[in-house]
Order: sequence, then structure tokens, then C-alpha cells
Amino acid sequence: MDRRFLAILAVLILGFGGIFIASQHSSNNSSSNSSSTQPTNNVIGQGSTGVKLVEYGDFECPICGAYYQPLKQVYSQLSSKIYFQFRNLPLTSIHKNAFAGARAAEAASLQGKFWQMHDELYANQDPTGQSGWVASNNPLQDYFISFARQINLNISQFESDYSSDKVNNAIQADLNAFAKTNQEQATPTFFLDGKYLPNSKVADPATGQPSVTLITQVLNAEIAAKQKNKQ
Repeated sequence: MDRRFLAILAVLILGFGGIFIASQHSSNNSSSNSSSTQPTNNVIGQGSTGVKLVEYGDFECPICGAYYQPLKQVYSQLSSKIYFQFRNLPLTSIHKNAFAGARAAEAASLQGKFWQMHDELYANQDPTGQSGWVASNNPLQDYFISFARQINLNISQFESDYSSDKVNNAIQADLNAFAKTNQEQATPTFFLDGKYLPNSKVADPATGQPSVTLITQVLNAEIAAKQKNKQ
């Protein structure tokens, strides 16, 4: 974790809380979107308390990558109590393979393995942007097919789904859903039970690093409030 933050320290200084801001993704990165396509529904956790944390993320964003392990640690501890949902917000104006990463994840989702591909993408992300799939001119052939094999996907189906309108439209539907939140487009952006959760609430104020302790505290406070309201 410390090594990753050394690589992105300059970015953290420039953007407290780890936010990257960009314009809406270019239309040439997706097919014509069907107005009937619903946003994605990639959710984990048993959610016994009904609390849900939603992340709008970009698989190429180094700050999203920095949040990956702390969030995963928190979810492993609270998975019986909360839901966690990931939606796509590829910032293509600054991350050339962000939309490609979202395609890989959503193609895997069609085989029931979104979270496995989610983990592969973040675990193999170079936060400096200099190597690996984030820097590749052909990430599908160079990396994503290998990731798909590692998580035991049907490769022919994965390749077909990766380039499909269904996958592209699902990603566009996530972008459309985010636009309705009226938040400035940035990653990661969190919503806790439908309310915007600033990154500053879950990051160490001294370093800008995402904090397992703070994330856990925020979620436990929401769980307690929801349970109190039910009494």
C-alpha cells in the first residue's frame, strides 16, 4: 500500500482526497446508447442492515486503485451488514484505457464474474500509467484475455461481449445515472444510502490516503442510525 502511494503522492497533493475531474466521455468510445438500458447492478454483500455504499469508479484511475484494498478490507469485515455497489465512471479524457477497462469488467459480468475481473484490473493497475494494461495500445489482446483466462471465463464469449452494444450501453447507462446526481464528474465518487459521501470523510486528512478506520466508522455510524430509525 505504501509503495502505491509513493507513486501517486504528487497526484494526492494536487487533489486532496484523491479526486480526478474530467469531462463526459467521448462519444466515440461507446455505441449508440439505448434509452431503455438500465444502469449496472454489480452488488456484493448480504446487506442485513440495508445500508448501501455505491462507488462510481474508473479502473484506470490511480486513486481508485489506491482505494481498492482498503475498501476490500472493510467489505470483508462488514459484508454481512452492508451492500457495496460499483458503477462505471470512465474518465476517458485523461485515462485512455478507462472505457476499455469498464468493458472488460462488464463483459465478465455477463458471465457472473464482474468482481473477479474488477479485482484483476485493480491488482494489475500501474498507478503511474507507464506500463501494463493502462498503457497498452491493445489492452484486450495484451492483457484482458489473460485476465479472463485466470478467472475461467469463456474466452470467445468474453471477446464478443467486450465489443458488444450491450456492454457499451450498460457503461453509458452508468454515466447517465451519474449525471443525474449533479455531482462534478470525478473518481472515486461515493454515495452512502443515496447521499453523496465526500472523499474527505474517509481519507486521512494528513496524507490523503484512504483510511480503513474512517471508512469503517462512517459505515458503522450509518448502520447504527438506520437501526435506530427502525426502532
